[in-house]
Amino acid sequence: MSVQSVERALDVLEALAEHGGEAGLSEIAARTGLPYGTIHRLLRTLLARGYVRQESDRRYALGGGLVRLGGIAESMVGVWAQPYLAKMVELSGETANLAVLEGDFVVYVAQVPSPRRLRMFAEVGRRVLPHSTAVGKVLLAGRPEAEAVAVFERTGMPRRTPNTITELDAMRAELETVRRQGYALDLGEEELGVHCLAVPVRDGGRVVAAMSVSGPAERIDALDRDELAEGMRKIASQFGDELGPIAD
Repeated sequence: MSVQSVERALDVLEALAEHGGEAGLSEIAARTGLPYGTIHRLLRTLLARGYVRQESDRRYALGGGLVRLGGIAESMVGVWAQPYLAKMVELSGETANLAVLEGDFVVYVAQVPSPRRLRMFAEVGRRVLPHSTAVGKVLLAGRPEAEAVAVFERTGMPRRTPNTITELDAMRAELETVRRQGYALDLGEEELGVHCLAVPVRDGGRVVAAMSVSGPAERIDALDRDELAEGMRKIASQFGDELGPIAD
């Protein structure tokens, strides 16, 4: 059985998140459908606990109290992902990673290495720009196009290798391809000689993370790409089901 006040407080936090972390009272009301008086009462409690803060223009923003919870939750997600990443290693023979989007950066939060002597390694906690990675493309393909474009405009899409996509129109077309085929590729765009295939992890309808396999270009290219992507999507779907809410 759900508790209405808790559900409403979470609705307010999710409304702030969906508006980029900051929103006015009218925007929160439009998103949640709650009366202004109810929203005011919920915000007072959230302000007192540090989960929301009020800006000088009287808009409300997600507060620092969520940072501590988010960091702990992120580390736990990395633990939960291990058996699913292990399945991807078994499927592909290559190193598997889990990544999330934090601001304008992709952060690797978990990894299971390939058993092979020559293997790829992305340090857990490493931050990279999304435009040159398969995980980044998957994560931004799951966001509204305007939001993805804003990230690319802020970061400038610097060239990492001769293969990096650095033109906005080309990247918009790339994200459309990712949405259509259900996976993304990095063909030496972040590091020459390294190829990667990534699929989305969904919590309900939202893309909340990306799972990938990466390895030497010749080994990745020798795999049946569609078959690999299909198997990875099934594993990512199983992991997404574990992250999702439990039905009453």
